[in-house]
Amino acid sequence: MYTATGTKEIDTEQFIIEFTPLVKRIAYHMLTRLPASVQVDDLIQAGMIGLLDAINRYEGSYGRQFESYAAQRIRGSILDELREADWLPRSIRKKMRLIESAVSTLEQRNGCAPSEQELAKELNMSLDEYQETLQSARGAQLIYYEDFQQEDDEPFLDRLCADSDSDPLNALLDDNFRAHLINAIDNLPPREKQVMGMHYEQEMNLREIGEVLGVSESRVCQLHTQAIARLRSRMRNL
Repeated sequence: MYTATGTKEIDTEQFIIEFTPLVKRIAYHMLTRLPASVQVDDLIQAGMIGLLDAINRYEGSYGRQFESYAAQRIRGSILDELREADWLPRSIRKKMRLIESAVSTLEQRNGCAPSEQELAKELNMSLDEYQETLQSARGAQLIYYEDFQQEDDEPFLDRLCADSDSDPLNALLDDNFRAHLINAIDNLPPREKQVMGMHYEQEMNLREIGEVLGVSESRVCQLHTQAIARLRSRMRNL
């Protein structure tokens, strides 16, 4: 509710102006993990809805704590929008499953992580075609909501998480799942492990990682997608 003098309305406008850069920063950071078809303006619009929700719901003091709270609401609003929009097409997920299957086959056959050349050969592709496939699968995630649905095979998360009704966040918080995931990340090829660390721990975007590694942003995208494929393959094979 607004006061007779309109104080709340003025404060809301001020907060929108002050925290719009936060919305844009979060939107651009999330964009680096999404397919090229996703428009940043759509993410920003969804994030602004989250910011307004945060302003209307927050009851504490408007300082550093509010910024943390707002960031959570902004990310949540963007994620809700992405889920409703079915942001990762089935064709891309199919490509990822093919790569995951090739990773699993070669690791079982050779007892070590396959190289890009070996994966391309297993998929009957040239190296360029394989890397283009990785590029097109930009936005591949470790967990998809369909992983919790019963299809032809038992969902692989059901084997790791005691509660089959858990959502992806609860799955990541599950001790057993986290232990297996940490081990899988530790066993990634060095450069892919480095990319994952810089992207998810240090929150660097793909361009920044490329500058550190001395490679192009598209090459970092390929390494990230390939790392995700390895992790999903290893989690499925537990």
